Amino acid sequence: MSFKRFLALFYTRNKEFMRDRSSLSWNILMPVLIVAGFSFAFSGDIGKKFKVAVANTTNATELAKQFIQLKHIEFYSIDSSEAEINRSITKVQRHQVDMLLDAAKQRYWINTESPNGYLVEKILLGTKQNEFKKQTVTGNQIRYIDWVVPGILSMNMMFSALFGVGFVIVRYRKNGMLKRLKATPITAFEYLSAQIASRIILILLVTAFVFYGTNYFVNFVMNGSHLILFLVFALGALSMISLGLIIAARITSEETAGGLLNLFSWPMMFFSGVWFSLEGAAPVMQNIAEIFPLTHVTTAARAVMIDGAELIDISYHLMILFIQSIVFLFLGSWFFKWE
Repeated sequence: MSFKRFLALFYTRNKEFMRDRSSLSWNILMPVLIVAGFSFAFSGDIGKKFKVAVANTTNATELAKQFIQLKHIEFYSIDSSEAEINRSITKVQRHQVDMLLDAAKQRYWINTESPNGYLVEKILLGTKQNEFKKQTVTGNQIRYIDWVVPGILSMNMMFSALFGVGFVIVRYRKNGMLKRLKATPITAFEYLSAQIASRIILILLVTAFVFYGTNYFVNFVMNGSHLILFLVFALGALSMISLGLIIAARITSEETAGGLLNLFSWPMMFFSGVWFSLEGAAPVMQNIAEIFPLTHVTTAARAVMIDGAELIDISYHLMILFIQSIVFLFLGSWFFKWE
């Protein structure tokens, strides 16, 4: 590999992107507008459906079963392990869950500062189930904008990675640019490496600009390390760029490329927990979500920003992203053709 040729390709791709003002503006404006819209829409007190996490559902007492059968309350089961119960207690503290119910031991946790928690408790006691033991916690509310920002940043990265690499390579192949490059000493590895490096740096710069720019006005929660968050986004960008390489490896039609890229990106966006939590969703849906890189980027980024997660806490997601990157890069390089 010639480092000089790599740098020439890297510089050329960056310069081309910076000259494309419309593409650059869209990569910056779209996430900013989405964050601003959600910040405005959810800035007031909007009624929410009550959400209750339930532990030990299989060993639930009769009193607990009667409560769980009530309508208009969203109940979802959690593992009965101490670690999972502690995680749910944290969610109660942050107003993400209105109540945690231990159906076997007949005890429940509510946040004394949560209006929804207060109302759910009144419903519980109003059903004459006064044998439950009350546990209280306190904590600041996590706004919806705090919860959705990691997903918006990850989604913007996904579109930039897939279309910014996949679509560009197909366009180069269609107009004969790749055919001319093939006649030069440039190798496929040098060309693809330069494309990947250029796009990763641009994605991280745009993401950092959007992150700190919107945070100045919205002031969303950031409890974790900025360096760990940077690592999550860097590995996520690499994984999704590599996926874009597979799609663009042999396609010669921009229309076909656009269709395939949308076929991958839109289901990924809706099934990866960007807009809504997958907790309580059907197990099949949760299993499908595990396939997508966007799921692991969003989940890991959310854990760092909201929960203050360390590397060990998100190691599973980082490992999946790393494995996907290696597999996608290998397949993309294997199937790549110049013409």
